[in-house]
Parts: sequence; structure tokens; C-alpha cells
Amino acid sequence: MTTPLLLAAFAMGFFGSPHCLGMCGGLVTAFGLSMQEVSPLKKRGLIATYHFGRLVSYSILGVIAGIIGTTVLAPILMGNSTPRILLGLVLVFIGLSMLGMPFLNKLEKVGMGVWKKLSPLRQKVFPLNTFPRALAAGLLWGFLPCGLVYGALLMAVVGNDIATGALLMFVFGLGTVPMLVATQETVGWLHKQIGRYKLRQLNGIIMILSGLAVIALPMAMKHMGGHGDHGAHEGHQMHDSSMSMSAPAEQGVHDQHSMPNEDMAGHEMHSAEEMPMQHNSQ
Repeated sequence: MTTPLLLAAFAMGFFGSPHCLGMCGGLVTAFGLSMQEVSPLKKRGLIATYHFGRLVSYSILGVIAGIIGTTVLAPILMGNSTPRILLGLVLVFIGLSMLGMPFLNKLEKVGMGVWKKLSPLRQKVFPLNTFPRALAAGLLWGFLPCGLVYGALLMAVVGNDIATGALLMFVFGLGTVPMLVATQETVGWLHKQIGRYKLRQLNGIIMILSGLAVIALPMAMKHMGGHGDHGAHEGHQMHDSSMSMSAPAEQGVHDQHSMPNEDMAGHEMHSAEEMPMQHNSQ
């Protein structure tokens, strides 16, 4: 199940990246303005550094989500099908969110309070003219309130593994990188293509169908397997019944075959008794 989840996380980040432009566009612009005095080569290195810091921050959040999943949810849900059903429901929930349902807006408002409290730290990383500052800016960026991030964290929780949670969040972050590092012209083209072909909505539909399949397919297979076992059991009972019914018939046939032998033995004994009597009469 890990590979499909990773693909879902990457697609969620990539096709949801137009939303990232709205949330992170101002931050990217501020970072760019603070690097005007550095060389183009160093600027590219600084950009790569703060995006790496963002992915590390996402991975740390994934570790926390994985710990919650393994310590809080796993003991409660162990030994039944609830974890699979919960994963399917999370995929459906994320798919509906990508279709425009405002489920995660309240969480974004809660996260905005945390983001404001980080403001003093954010001011200290400017200007982004050194690699440590760029890394620190990326680490702080990971805590920017975002509904997509919270949806990915839900997947990390139900992934039921700490390493899986970290990897899911890292891959999700990779999906958002192309839109955020592209030039102005490329950003416009990507935004247009995703909107033109409704790729975000299509990915939402795919995630909904995937979630429903995760929930329903194992149940259907188990139901079909149960019918097969019941049929085999009935066939076995019919076979045993036919065997027991045929046993008396076979016994009757055996008795019929043994009767002539017994008559012949009786006839021989009768003949042997008559022979002395015939001799005495002579």
C-alpha cells in the first residue's frame, strides 16, 4: 500500500500546487527580493537550500504524524479492518477537498495563529544571503498554514508507520517544487494547463475512487471467497452423503454374490451325507 500512497501524495502536491501559489507566492517573492544582491549561481543554490529546508520540515511533521498513528491509533485499531477503512475515508476526504470542498479552511485559520507567533524568527532570516539563513527560512516555511499540507498529514497518520509518514510528506513536498521554482513564464503556463484540463479536479476524483476501492474491494473479495468456501463445503457434504447412500447398495450386491457360494457349500455337504447311506444300503 505504501507505493500507491506515495504516488497519491506526489500527485496531491503537484496538481494542488496552484493553491500553493496563493499561499506561498508572497513568501517566494519576499525570498527573491532579499537575494537581489547575490550572484545568479549563488541565488540558485539558495533557492535549492530553502526548498530543501521546507522538505525537511515536512518530513519532521510526517514523523510526528507517524508517531501519532503508531502510538495512538494503532493500539485501538489493531486486529481489524478499521485502519484500511480509515485510509480509504482519508483519501475520499482529500479528494473532496481537491474538488473545492472547504473542509480544511478552519485548520488553516488555526495554523495561521501559529504562523504569526513565528514572525520574530522569520524576520531574523532576512535577507536570505547565506545558506544557513536559507535553510532556516525553509524550515520555518514548512509551518505555513496550508490545507493541502494538512491533508497530506492525514495520510501520514493513517500510514501507520513513522518512516512512511516522513516519506509521504517528503514526496508531497517534491510534488509542489516545480510550480514554486519555475520562472514567471513557466508558472503561468503550468497554472493555465492545470486549470484548462481541470487536472486538480481530475486528481480529486481519482483519489475519491481510490479511497472507495480501498474500502470496498477487500470486502467484496472476502464476500466472494466466503461463498466459494460455502459451496465447497456443501459439495463435500453431498459427496459424503452419496458415499454413505451407496454403501448399503454395495453391501447388497456383495451379499447377492456370496449367496450362490453358500448354497454350493450346502449342496456339497448334503451330497456327502447321502453317500454313506447309499453304501450301507448296498
